[in-house]
Parts: sequence; structure tokens; C-alpha cells
Amino acid sequence: MKLLSSRRALIALVMGAGIALSPFPHERVLAQQGAEQQDKPPHEVEVTEVERQDIELERSYSSLLRSDNEVALVARITGVLQERHFEPGQMVEEGQRLYSIEPDVYQATVNQRDADLQSARAELSRAQRDAERFERLLSQNSVSRQEYDQALAEMQVARASVAQAEASLARAQIDLAYSDVKAPVAGMISLSEVNVGNLVTPGTALTTITPLDPLEVRFQLPQRDAFELRRQMNDGTELADIRVLLDIAGHESPLEGYMDYLGSRVSQGTSTVQGNANVDNPDGQVLPGQFVRVRIDGLKRYDVIAVPEITVTQGLMGPQVFVLDEDNKARARTVELGELAGPWQVIDGGLEPGERIIVGDPAGIEPGRTIEPRAFDGDADNLVENIEEEKEQAEQEAQQEAEGAQNDSQGEDSDAGGDDAS
Repeated sequence: MKLLSSRRALIALVMGAGIALSPFPHERVLAQQGAEQQDKPPHEVEVTEVERQDIELERSYSSLLRSDNEVALVARITGVLQERHFEPGQMVEEGQRLYSIEPDVYQATVNQRDADLQSARAELSRAQRDAERFERLLSQNSVSRQEYDQALAEMQVARASVAQAEASLARAQIDLAYSDVKAPVAGMISLSEVNVGNLVTPGTALTTITPLDPLEVRFQLPQRDAFELRRQMNDGTELADIRVLLDIAGHESPLEGYMDYLGSRVSQGTSTVQGNANVDNPDGQVLPGQFVRVRIDGLKRYDVIAVPEITVTQGLMGPQVFVLDEDNKARARTVELGELAGPWQVIDGGLEPGERIIVGDPAGIEPGRTIEPRAFDGDADNLVENIEEEKEQAEQEAQQEAEGAQNDSQGEDSDAGGDDAS
């Protein structure tokens, strides 16, 4: 064993000395590497031709669910809260009776105002008869013009009294209606802010009603995303047709909704544009105030160059991809990266339409390596899955080989131990 090690060391020393004595050691190394590349068999991998395309984005925006029609009920009149006709947390219907605030007192006021109106109307009727009688007497020169004018003035005063009594009655009827507090919208009602027996005044908070279906979500889109969305709308897509998906913690499937508003100006502070969407929530699965991630279905980048993300590697000069020359040899090309769009990487610079690029697994590919092109079906997700499966299979095979070698080594050791014992 010592003799074999000595020979290996001697061979390495002689080879190192030969390279050091060569007049062009660097060129010899490069020539040797080139020869090795030529000796390697062609590497089969997916290849495609670069072309501009429309890429769907997978963007999400953080936001909170809200109820657009939420109502905070307040008292409109002064009085003692006599009854509460609901249980906190229940669903109430529009028009349902919720509180009673001394309705008998306000009913009495309505009755009094109605009586005042009847009295005013009776006085008006008398004044009208007097004015008609004085008009006939004036034509007969039985009364003076002054007496006739006085009768007309009394009739006008009576008419004003009727109008005032009608307004007072209407106001009393409005207050009577406010004595029965009713739900203006349907939804879930919260806890009561005031207990029965307390005195309330106009403006006293009573409770809150929160409609749960539909809910709405307001979110901020980066201006570029908003411009692309408007581009889709200019191409004929209606805003109400743009589908929105909401990812919510604890829910396996996202909620689905549709946009109903896209802002017309960019916020100077955040460089974003506001969007709004309505989301159906028939079973009350979610509640206002919950955190959600908003995804717009069908948001695209138009006319861009994109490659599968797995294609991009890191080179000495930065991000790079492998392109094929006319001899089907791999050449590294430094590129300028744009944004990610799911499994696709947008390329902002470094590639031109018509060039051929390697889109398969770049592992084992080096500049100058001969490539055997294999057609790419255009499915980047499927490409990534296939590469991951191949890697897992290779790892499993390597692990099995290592375990087999370890078992063989242990068997040889045991045999050697038995020979020593003999």
C-alpha cells in the first residue's frame, strides 16, 4: 500500500513538473479542457427559440376585508330606552324593529299636533267665510275697504296657522317613527351600547349592523400593474369581468369576487392606484377585518421575452442563460432580469427574438458543450416538476449506490478479520 501511494505521488510530481516546464501552461490547460468537452457525448436537453409573448402574472396584494354597507345606529330623539328587540350577534333583516324609545310619549305628541291642525283648519274655514261675506258687502257699499282688507288678512293668517300645524304634526310623526328604531340594512348586529332604562339623546350610539354578503376589499396596485390592467380594459375586457381571488388563512380554497372599481389617479406618496372588488360571502365564512391576499386573475405583461426561471444561472458576470450557436454548442449569455411571473422569468435585456436557448436543467452544461436539442412544450410548470423528479431519482440512486458500497466494504472488513483470526 505504501509503495502504491509513493508511485501516485511521483506521477503527480512528474506531471506537475511537465506542466510547469511547458512554455504555455495556460494554453495547454485550455486545450485540454476543450478536448475534454469534445470527448463528452452530446447532452440532451430542452431547447426553444426566443420569442415575445404575453405572460400572466401571479401577483398578490395585502388588504383587509370590509363591509361597505356597515351602519352605526344612533338615537334620533330624546327619551328612555324602554325595550330591546334583538339578541346581540344574530342576523337581522332590513326594517326589523330593534329598540323602543318611549313611543307612547311621542304618540301623545302626535295626537296633540293633530288636534292643533284641526283647530287651525276650523279657524281657516271661518276666516274664508268672513272674507267672502265682506267681499259681497263691499260690492254693495255696506262695508268699507279697510274692513274687507282686514278680513282678507285674517284669512291669510289662518292659512299660515294651518301650514304651521301641518308641519308640527309631520315633525311629531317623524319623532314617533324614530321612537321605534329599525334596521336600515340586513346583517349581523353587534352588542348594544346602551342598556334598557337609560336616557338617550340624539347622537347616542346604540349598536352596529354589519352586512356579511357581499363583502368588499380595497387594495393598492403598483402603477405598472394598474396600467396593464387598463390595457386589458382598452382591449375590450369589462372591469366587472376581471376575477379576483382572495387567499385567507385557514381556508383551503380562495374566495372569488369581481372588480368594480379601478382608480383614475396615482397616489403621489405610494405610486399606487386603488382598486376595489366585491366578494360573495353567502354563508358568512369570513368577517370584515380579516387579513387577505388579493390576486387578480388574468393580469398580464404584454410583448415581453421570458424564459423558465430554472433556466437562469449565476455566472461570473451576473445572471446568465445558455444559448446555442450554429454548431449546437452551449454559450453562456449574461442577461438582465426583470420580474418573476410564476415559473417564468422576464428578461429585460441580453436576448433577442430568434435565438435558441436551453430551457432545461442547466446542471452539467458548460460553455462549449455540444447539445442535442429536445423540443420544449412551453409548459414551464411541467418542466420544473420533471427536473425535480429527475433530481430526486438521481439522489435516490446515489444513496442506494452509497449504501451498497458501504455494505460491500463492511463485508470485506469482516472477511479480512476472519483471515487474521485464522
